[in-house]
Amino acid sequence: MSDKTELTPKQIVSALDTYIIGQQKAKKAVAIALRNRMRRLKLPEDIREEVAPKNILMIGPTGVGKTEIARRLAKLTAAPFLKVEATKYTEVGYVGRDVESMIRDLMAVGFNMVKAEMQEGLKEAAEQRVEEALLDLLLPPSPSKKKEQSNPPFLLNSAFGSENAETVQGSQKTESEDASTRERFRQWLREGKLEDKEVEITITKQNRMPTMEIFAGGNIEDFEETMQNITSMLSGGRSKKKMLSIKDARRILLEEELDKLVDTEKVSEEARKRVEEMGIIFIDEI
Repeated sequence: MSDKTELTPKQIVSALDTYIIGQQKAKKAVAIALRNRMRRLKLPEDIREEVAPKNILMIGPTGVGKTEIARRLAKLTAAPFLKVEATKYTEVGYVGRDVESMIRDLMAVGFNMVKAEMQEGLKEAAEQRVEEALLDLLLPPSPSKKKEQSNPPFLLNSAFGSENAETVQGSQKTESEDASTRERFRQWLREGKLEDKEVEITITKQNRMPTMEIFAGGNIEDFEETMQNITSMLSGGRSKKKMLSIKDARRILLEEELDKLVDTEKVSEEARKRVEEMGIIFIDEI
């Protein structure tokens, strides 16, 4: 986010030119407005609250680029973006949807955006965990190995000392062979030679966050309480076993590992901050 706050109006217009033909006056106006919003973020916190970002009214027939300008601005600044149709909203919500649900929906978009960004940074660690999990599925411990783990051999200074020593040497040899086999399977996994082999995995069904109507709170002050509900929702779920190919199992296990690694408290805090400071709601059909 820091490098994006350094964009000048000229750079913003240049980026918009890549996707939108014409509309130079409109692009210049929104670029200046976006730059002013970015400058607001650099103000001291006590002063920043006194400088409210202004709305932008774009007027024109269908197809001239109003929505695309707003969408590209959001992508350019990594800002949560939500397009709504004004005809579906009313002032008090007795007919259609409540106007406040726009903010709830934008928060959901922001949460999903930040979560995806954090997961991308944790992908390498998650892939390593998934690789170990797949190897465990492909090479489960033998019955004798399980028995050894539950009843490990112990040494006694007695006449049977040499016999115990032989047992330990045999165990070490077995462990060395197992390690060699595991590394061989690891290489095959990385080379893609086992993609069609089937394994049995336990799938935990988690409630995914939809992009609409997830926040129970009626306004932005209720966000913290709502995020606690989301955290408990994400941690819950039912489990079932299923036979899948390595290719499909890897994808599902990766999703589960990424969910475990992501700190939902950090996600919610960053999402709220981004929505408050950079969120864009595009109201169409006014």
